[in-house]
Amino acid sequence: MVGTNSSPLQFTVETSSALKERTGILVIGAFADGTLPVLSQKVEEASKGHLTAVLKRGDLEAKAGSSLLLHDLPGIQSERVLVIGLGMPDQFGDKAFRDALGSAAKTLHTSAASEGIVALADVDLPGRSDLWRLQEATRLVADGAYHFGSSGAKPRSGNRGARNLKLLISGKLTDATRKAVERGQAMAEGMALAKELGNLPGNICTPSYLAETARALGEEFDFDVEVLESGEMKDLGMRAALAVGQGSAQPSKFIAMHYKRGGKAQPFVLVGKGVTFDSGGISLKPGEKMDEMKFDMCGAASVLGAMKTAARLELPINLVALIPAVENMPGSNAIRPGDVITSMSGQTIEVLNTDAEGRLTLADALTYAERFEPACVIDIATLTGACVIALGSVTTGLFANDDELADQLLESGNDTGDRAWRLPLFEEYQDMLKSNFADMSNLGGRPAGAITAACFLKRFVNNYKWAHLDIAGTNALTGDNKGATGRPVPLLTEFLIARAENRASQTTNARAA
Repeated sequence: MVGTNSSPLQFTVETSSALKERTGILVIGAFADGTLPVLSQKVEEASKGHLTAVLKRGDLEAKAGSSLLLHDLPGIQSERVLVIGLGMPDQFGDKAFRDALGSAAKTLHTSAASEGIVALADVDLPGRSDLWRLQEATRLVADGAYHFGSSGAKPRSGNRGARNLKLLISGKLTDATRKAVERGQAMAEGMALAKELGNLPGNICTPSYLAETARALGEEFDFDVEVLESGEMKDLGMRAALAVGQGSAQPSKFIAMHYKRGGKAQPFVLVGKGVTFDSGGISLKPGEKMDEMKFDMCGAASVLGAMKTAARLELPINLVALIPAVENMPGSNAIRPGDVITSMSGQTIEVLNTDAEGRLTLADALTYAERFEPACVIDIATLTGACVIALGSVTTGLFANDDELADQLLESGNDTGDRAWRLPLFEEYQDMLKSNFADMSNLGGRPAGAITAACFLKRFVNNYKWAHLDIAGTNALTGDNKGATGRPVPLLTEFLIARAENRASQTTNARAA
């Protein structure tokens, strides 16, 4: 099973005096016009101008994220100095900052050095606070340490990389700075869990495996986990979710995790699509790249990752995570195009295409979510290829029946670089789901495919605030970099952290009053 222990990376936050310490690798930044940030200037002074002399030779590219590794820089105790390009000062924004940290992480985690000092979080960034930079730097560096290993794969590099890292700041150390580092690392831990689950092959990461992973998290962090078996799902009327899994030899599961740290407050509910392998069923997918359908449970993986982060940080909220876990296979008992099934809500669905299966599992999960009287429900799903066509692999599709919730999710995405874009849910699209034989069909045709899929889900969420994240394009990369991305764990966890802070502030104000 995927390990749930904390990351082997060790982070501390230190003041600029740590620049004088001996270490394996020191990471600093330099702008393309020769300007040096504050901490890099201290290195320049210690080297008596040698750093600038080397940079003037032109070996460091002008773009953000370029790198130049120097050995035995005069006046510096570090064995290596890694200079990261920051681009032009007037173009230095969130993307350049993340590009710089991502580049640094790549070298840090393939280096022969076992420990290092990173002086990039202190680089001034317009519109972003010191704490934001520190949290993001921690997350990006920690995320860069991930490598797939649960099924016996070994790191591609022969070096273990730097495991003990100090993040430098110019100001004073406070509880807030330490908390920013803790948050960044906890987010990276959640992303690592989501990546590992997504990268596992379908013969390992089955519905039962997801259930055992949830149980392990519950044991580690002391929250309740329920796993409903097929019979219990049938008793509840979850025939839509069960229909998807009935062609597989793998038993379907319905996983419910209950994290309670928010007193009597309404819970936030996360729902993750957990199709552990999607062959398309009777509407069989093309053989090319079908191996990548193991990623069809990345919605569930992101929910498990978000739960781990929330629990690690002991957020003062109530959180429910629901995962309908099934496998979609073309077995002798599989659902057929033209079949009519009855969902838990009582609404009937004509199945026009068995490869439009994720929305069937989510329909029952969204109905089940209503019993918790939630503050809001957010579902996360690799739902439609149409969303990939619309937004590519850069941006997650966002749909919502509440403007405030949509704005909060968009803000959390912008703050973490795990961005989303809102798409419409106009009632006119509902006509595309009409059926002559049921209350609705599960397919709206080729036009507006991501929108009609979201409109289908909207029919099951009439009594609470709801948002749908279509991560079909952002959950994984293909080609040489094939693998799960861990998205949208950063977006989800930033949203939960912000809600926890808001609740804590309201509680404090109420007590003061």
